[in-house]
Amino acid sequence: MRAKVAATIVAGVRRRGVLPRREQHAALAFLSNNTVNWLNLHYGFHALALGMAGVFFASFLLAAGLPAPTVLAVLAAIFGGRFFIRPLILPLARRFGLKALVIAGTLLTAAQYPLLAQVHGLGAPLIALCVVASTGDTLYWTTYHAYFAALGDPEHRGHQVGAREAAAAVMGVIGPLVGGWALVTVGPQAAFGAAGLVLAASAIPLLRTPEVTIARQAPGALRAALPGVLIFVADGWVQAGFYFLWQIALFVTLGRNFAAFGGAMALSALVGAVSGLVLGRLIDRGHGLRVVWLAVGALAAVIVFRAAGYASPLPAVIASAAGAVVTAIYTPTVMTAVYNQARLSPCILRFQIAAEGGFDAGCATGCLATALMLWGGAPLFAALLLPLIGAAAMFALLRRHYAAA
Repeated sequence: MRAKVAATIVAGVRRRGVLPRREQHAALAFLSNNTVNWLNLHYGFHALALGMAGVFFASFLLAAGLPAPTVLAVLAAIFGGRFFIRPLILPLARRFGLKALVIAGTLLTAAQYPLLAQVHGLGAPLIALCVVASTGDTLYWTTYHAYFAALGDPEHRGHQVGAREAAAAVMGVIGPLVGGWALVTVGPQAAFGAAGLVLAASAIPLLRTPEVTIARQAPGALRAALPGVLIFVADGWVQAGFYFLWQIALFVTLGRNFAAFGGAMALSALVGAVSGLVLGRLIDRGHGLRVVWLAVGALAAVIVFRAAGYASPLPAVIASAAGAVVTAIYTPTVMTAVYNQARLSPCILRFQIAAEGGFDAGCATGCLATALMLWGGAPLFAALLLPLIGAAAMFALLRRHYAAA
């Protein structure tokens, strides 16, 4: 039914001369892929919950009395825990299938935010948060990426990932505004509790998606995953500073005000919402190498801009918005490469387990390196420049992939 509707839409727009011929197949494929649409609907509500609570994770720990180096060490512990938990995913997936694990991961991830509200410095609630966050994130992200890679269309991957990220960016406008307002007016327990409910409800669209089973044996799977592992190691190192340290720096610069911080994050999401679809299509048309230059070059420029302007509110807000534009370019470029590598590997899930382990290692190492720099008295601007190392590695890895593709 959806395929007929999509064909009617494309035919009608073509008669009006609006849709070029080369766009017809991509539009029809996207509209007719029910599974990707359900997955993107799930991801949109997942992004709403992350905007309501996830973007405040590091800043709330800072407000709860943990110094910045300790916050980064806590993040490193969570990612380190994910690294060691991840091998358990394979036997579970063979037993229950990917769909059940994505749903279970969604629900378990939702449980971390009520725990976050209970943190008031070092203590048992913080330990419980680390355990639940490590377990839930490992279960969810490993299986979700494998699930998306298995059910999407390789020839329209950039388009589909771009659409997903654009939907997430739109929800990212609403989430931080609601989360910042709620933290100030009703407190963290109500604010993070509501975010947990939204995240749990995001599992409902997954009930309409098909099952994906995992083979008991897949010779050569780990060797095939090596390119994805290296890309995710570099990405994890980038995100340690570009995402987590930047949240801490922006929160401090904005006077530790949750409402102001939420407004800045919402503005960033609004600016970034318009870029993903266009650049995803460029990848699908064979312009991956050009997009690599654009994405990684823009990433490096924003890293330098943030390091130079983090201490003043207006430049910091502008730098945050610029980072959202970079994310809309960068994420489809990275994930198109990884998803297509996973689709060609002997086992998508084994590929993703190895690749996500690379992300955990890269992010944990990056957070620890940043924490050690700050503990040693290094200025914040120097720590904000650390992601340039990961950006250089990412450029080489993505350039190799798209040149071969």
